[in-house]
Amino acid sequence: MLKFVQGDITKLSVDAIVNAANRSLLGGGGVDGAIHNAAGPELLAECRTLGGCDTGAAKITGGYGLPAKFVIHTVGPIYSGGGDGEEALLRSCYKSSLNLAKERGIKSLAFSLISAGVYGYPLNEAITVAVTECREFLKISDMDVFIVLYNKAAFKAATELFPDIDVMD
Repeated sequence: MLKFVQGDITKLSVDAIVNAANRSLLGGGGVDGAIHNAAGPELLAECRTLGGCDTGAAKITGGYGLPAKFVIHTVGPIYSGGGDGEEALLRSCYKSSLNLAKERGIKSLAFSLISAGVYGYPLNEAITVAVTECREFLKISDMDVFIVLYNKAAFKAATELFPDIDVMD
């Protein structure tokens, strides 16, 4: 099952949420900072033991103060026009996160929209990659997957691009 959600990913009661992290995994701005703030200092302490993360890869930690049991951290590409392999790296973020969730027996997973904030990935393209990769995964795996769009403009764009995908109230 794939659904869109408008709201704050740090409030969702799912098995795991996916953090659009930076390579250090030590927190930052946007959703990364919000997740670290909501989870508490234990998340930062665990992230310090992971040695960072490569772009397109994913690593998992506990959820600590979050409703989610786990946080999957993935590092999206910084968009620089689309000619530097950004799409393949963004696709890899979703694939790596979904596969890691499956390996861990996670049944419900919520994604923030990777690379669409300060990393500059064009919104409609970021949504399309997210939906395409999640749909491909769900053809062969059973999981409840949510794409969480923080603001109304992104939610509107997603529901207009993919009117066939249900929304969570």
